[in-house]
This record gives sequence, C-alpha cells and structure tokens, in this order.
Amino acid sequence: MNKEELIEQIRQRARKNFSLGYNCAECVTEAVLSLVETGLPPEVKKLATGFGGGIGLYGDTCGAVAGAVMAVSAVHGRSVLPEGEGKEVLKKSKEQLYGKPGLYRLFNQIPNRIKEKYGETLCRELTSKWHAAWLSREHALHCREIITDAAEIAAELIFSDTDEAAAKPFGTNVENLED
Repeated sequence: MNKEELIEQIRQRARKNFSLGYNCAECVTEAVLSLVETGLPPEVKKLATGFGGGIGLYGDTCGAVAGAVMAVSAVHGRSVLPEGEGKEVLKKSKEQLYGKPGLYRLFNQIPNRIKEKYGETLCRELTSKWHAAWLSREHALHCREIITDAAEIAAELIFSDTDEAAAKPFGTNVENLED
C-alpha cells in the first residue's frame, strides 16, 4: 500500500470512528494507532478521551487537533532527551524542538492548517452555532469534517520526510518565531 492510500485509510477510519461513538480526539488517535506501527500498545488511545470537546467539553483546543498532535507524537515524539549534562543538554534539547529541523515546526503545522481552513482552533468557536443544540446532526457533520481533515494532516505529517516537514517555516506561534 502506498503513502496516499494509507493517508486515505486513516482519513476514512477517523471519519467512521465518529459514527461508532468515539469522540473527536479519539477518532484521530485511534485511526493512526490502528494503521501505523508506532511501537505503542493500542491502549494508548485512552489518553485521547479527555481531549474531546476541547478538553472535557471546556471548549479549548479542538479535540481533533489534540488527537492529531497525539497521533503525530506517537510516531515523531521524543522518547528520550538528548544526552549530555547541564547547558549542553539544554542546548541540544532546544535544537531538537526549535531548530531547523525542529519538532515544534512539525507540530505547529497542525493547528495552523486547521485554522487556515476553519478560521479557528478552539472548540467553542468552531462549534458556536450549535451551543444550544450540541447533539444536533449538523454539529456532528461539521465536527466529522474537522476530524477527517485533522486525521489527514496527521497522516501526511507522519508519512512525510520528517526532516523536510520539520524544517518548514513556523506558522502562527506564541513566540512569534520566524525564519
């Protein structure tokens, strides 16, 4: 199976997961953990549950965005810190995260791409039309589209050349970092 077929399988599995009762974060995480070898046990998907509804229905970062971050982390996240001591290890760690390539550049793409398409990344804003009718069909269909897009973004980042993807310019970020 080629990369494009795997990405499409992940998209469709995440989309179907929503109709099976998974929440937004679980949809994306489960799809990736089921179709990509991460070396992690399948039970890891339990970590996604609390991120649904923007963290327990609080309405902050969209659960699908959080699920995509967890999915990409399952493949590209740090399992150990750099070796060394004192300032040396701090410098290496900073380079791993902020460098070019750097992991923050990789993960920064997820919320920026969702915001580019939907105008927001906060659950409460993405779903503001349905606050009075949270369990409506229209709300579910809207969230299903975001879930599908988030799963696609995660899969694309997972299957892309990591150094190339992690060297892309930062999008919007709290430190106002630019290239």
